[in-house]
Amino acid sequence: MRMMMAALAAMFSVASAQAQPYPSRPITVVVPFPAGGPSDVVARIVAEQMGKVLGQSLVIENVGGAGGSIGSARVAAVAPDGYTLLAASMGSHVAAPILVAGARYDPLRDFEPIGLTAHAPVVIVARKDFPAKDLTEFVASLKQKSGDIKQGHGGVGASSHMACLLFTAELGVHPNTIAYRGTGPAMNDLLGGHIDFLCEQAVSVIGQITSGAVKAYAVSGDRRLVTLPEVPTAAEAGVNYRMSVWAAMFAPRRTPPDIVKKLNAALDQALDDPSVQKRVGDLGGTVPAKGERSAEAFAAYLKAEVARWSPILKAASGN
Repeated sequence: MRMMMAALAAMFSVASAQAQPYPSRPITVVVPFPAGGPSDVVARIVAEQMGKVLGQSLVIENVGGAGGSIGSARVAAVAPDGYTLLAASMGSHVAAPILVAGARYDPLRDFEPIGLTAHAPVVIVARKDFPAKDLTEFVASLKQKSGDIKQGHGGVGASSHMACLLFTAELGVHPNTIAYRGTGPAMNDLLGGHIDFLCEQAVSVIGQITSGAVKAYAVSGDRRLVTLPEVPTAAEAGVNYRMSVWAAMFAPRRTPPDIVKKLNAALDQALDDPSVQKRVGDLGGTVPAKGERSAEAFAAYLKAEVARWSPILKAASGN
């Protein structure tokens, strides 16, 4: 009798929890990169506003390592109840599955896309005392002695790794690359003069550029950034280097459609908030246009990105 009563109590508890409107408790948002990097910064801005919309806190948990694949694999394996989400990027969902050996997830099959959160161009930055005065001279230095020039990145598969693979492949050079556990440690070594350059999202480097702590050579977008008007585009120097790094939010596969729909609506509302748009803009990024924000539009975009980048990354990395 006692065991039967306990079983009935457990069943009642589960049924009661399921009957509660979602979300009824705080939501964990896993950022698969260390704190302070671009994915983390954008995730915190968006999650804070989404929490206000949903009436529950979205709590950031950083699970870095292996180009974002460790945190991504963790979310892919959790219960699809809407209480553990992933704030990922093109590094974790386009590059890492190709570049990281043994990545334990499929970016197209193991997640339910919620929506894009931000776009950001890449900025090529060097230690402040690097001799080249502009991108033309910097490219010449790379071509003359690339093996002696140290290029850092935030880990194999991270967007900074992906960005420099594309840049150096375009130039046909092979610098001495050094992997770090995230953008923060890489930037610290750049500031200390231990490495020579990075290719990193504007979101991460604007502060160091404007303070004069690092030297900026070019941005990867089609136009100069309002926040960095003195930094030319790579195209202005005759270098075919165009890239926009995106960040996005996912739920585990088989998360109920009504929960995904509610999260997408909350994200859409959060991105409409003027303070979110300003904070992302001040970092050199942009929020997605309205037509890009549906879960369906993002799913199609992700599929196209994987198809576009896979051959580039495989060729550039020698895989």
